[in-house]
This record gives sequence, C-alpha cells and structure tokens, in this order.
Amino acid sequence: MNEALLQRLATLEGDLAKLEGESAVRRLLARYMDLCDVPRAVTHVSDLARLFTEDAIWEGLGTQTAQTFGQHQGRAAVAAFVGGYLPPSDHFKLNLHFLTSESIVVDGSEAQGQWIMQQISTYADGRHELFGTRLNIDFRCVDGTWLIAHFRTQRLFNTELNA
Repeated sequence: MNEALLQRLATLEGDLAKLEGESAVRRLLARYMDLCDVPRAVTHVSDLARLFTEDAIWEGLGTQTAQTFGQHQGRAAVAAFVGGYLPPSDHFKLNLHFLTSESIVVDGSEAQGQWIMQQISTYADGRHELFGTRLNIDFRCVDGTWLIAHFRTQRLFNTELNA
C-alpha cells in the first residue's frame, strides 16, 4: 500500500474508535439511568457497581446538591450510595430520568460527557418534583469496557409539582 492510503486508513481507524467510544459511553449512561428509574425491578447494588471504575467518584456540585448528596469514592461506596435510593427502599414511588443536550468527547481510552437531565420524582410521602440538572461525567475504558470514572451532578433548578 502507498503512504497516502496507509495514512487515510489510520485516520479512519481513529475516527471509528472515537465513534465506538461515544456509542459505548451513551449506552453506559442509558444503563445507569435505567437502573435508577422507578418503578422497576429491584436494582442490585452489584449491577450498579459494574458501571463504575474501582476508583470512581460520585459527587454533587453546588451548595444545595453538594449538601444533599456529598461525595462518594470507590466503586462499592458509589454503588451503595446510589442503590440506597432505589427499591427495595421506598424513597421513590416514581423516578424518571430524561437526558438532552448531549456532548461527548472521546480521547483514546478516556471520554468526557455533558448532559442536561430532567428528573421527575414522586416520593413515598406523596410529594412530586421536577428537577433540571447538569451532568458532567468522565469515563475510562478499562480492559475494553467503558466505565464511569467521575460522576458530577449539579442541580440547575427544581420545583414542586401539584398532583
């Protein structure tokens, strides 16, 4: 093969790897949101843990979000924290997540993503809320599997809804 063709092939392989990374990150976050939606079958903490790196960080940013959620480090701690809100806990009667304004940048075995998330929640006490949140998430490909390395959530607004 000539030099120009080899260079073009290398460029296409790089472009394909970026697209495959974006797709894997997108599916990973969709799986996370699916596991966090209620109602659903009981989510096992081990299912959540499989989505995160060993050294994962999950944190709330901004005064209100940081005070509510804090910061959790390590795969087991992150999974236990998130799982604590999900069935069999009765915290939520309904909890649905909708993602928009997606931006994903893949650089080799790392990726950064940003989304705006809307969340509709009904709590065990009967209250209903709508949230708007910015998610900034770092991902890492470990042994061929994309995982969440650093999950940051910042509430932009919330309002109580009347049933």
